[in-house]
Amino acid sequence: MTSKTIADGILRAIAILVGIFLVLLFLYKIQSVLAYMAIALVASLLGRPIVLFLRKRLKFNNTLAVIVTMLLLIGLIAGIIALFIPLLIAQGQNLSLLDIDALQANVEHIYRQVTEYFGLSSNEIEQGLKESKIFTNLDFGFIPNFLNSFVGVLGSFGIGLFSVLFIAFFFLKDSKLFEDGLLIFIPENKENRLKKSLDTIKDLLSRYFVGLVFQILILFVIYSIVLFIFGIENAIVIAFLCALLNLIPYVGPIIGGALMLTLTMTSNLGADFSTVILPKTIYVMIGFIIGQLVDNFFSQPYIFSNSVKSHPLEIFLVIIIGGLLFGITGMIIAVPGYTAIKVILKEFLAENKIVKSLTKNL
Repeated sequence: MTSKTIADGILRAIAILVGIFLVLLFLYKIQSVLAYMAIALVASLLGRPIVLFLRKRLKFNNTLAVIVTMLLLIGLIAGIIALFIPLLIAQGQNLSLLDIDALQANVEHIYRQVTEYFGLSSNEIEQGLKESKIFTNLDFGFIPNFLNSFVGVLGSFGIGLFSVLFIAFFFLKDSKLFEDGLLIFIPENKENRLKKSLDTIKDLLSRYFVGLVFQILILFVIYSIVLFIFGIENAIVIAFLCALLNLIPYVGPIIGGALMLTLTMTSNLGADFSTVILPKTIYVMIGFIIGQLVDNFFSQPYIFSNSVKSHPLEIFLVIIIGGLLFGITGMIIAVPGYTAIKVILKEFLAENKIVKSLTKNL
């Protein structure tokens, strides 16, 4: 081996590393665009069954079917925005005019009622609270500032929403656009296999995402009924937020339960703890648990068994691994990502024993 060969090898390695760095830097710089494309891809998978229904059953041409589907998706998004935005604006205005001292006093009052109800209160504890000035030092003024900042973010959200809808339209209209882009990097002798894999992936993931929509809808209905029965303010918004959090496997329900618990208690600020706040909170949380039982023993098994065709234990392990590797984002994308990998492995490595075992239900 000559010095020239070694030098060429070193230069080649450096060039590869520099190339990888530049690609990663480029992807980092356009991460918002990649996020728009990912969300648009999910939206197109959700709309795909509607497009197919309009084309095959109602004999719509492709463009008209896509336009109708996009109008339905836009109507759904507009409905959600109409549900939340006026509420956020009103709450922001109310809290900006709110007597922060009164809110602080109410929270302190609830805290003392809790400690007294459970026998945790004494003169020494109360004196310690006064001396430590916990509630005096707790600044509730961040609440209106946070809400006002959140409303300001809605402007940039509008740009992102337009981008997602624009990209999703062309993903639906030119369904082969994404596929053709991938085929550029695939050898010609393997193009048919990839096309077959992509068709299977689109079918499975479409069923999966549509199933998730029904899962959220079921939880939303259960939570709404429970919150309305016990007269909790903003019941629809709370129910929707808690149902939406269920998209985060395992962690989402815990966050949703804590959110519902907190909002139920704070919706009755100033009321008596033992006769109003505690009973309402207990009943609401019982309703929340019932919703989770329905979801865990009916909705989720049905979705996983009929969409991604994977065993519940398999799904559990995949979600945990995704969470360990990539956090909350990994938990959310674990199931669709794993499904896509399984389909591709089945097509290209069908004779492998491990692949056979994992993909026998596909």
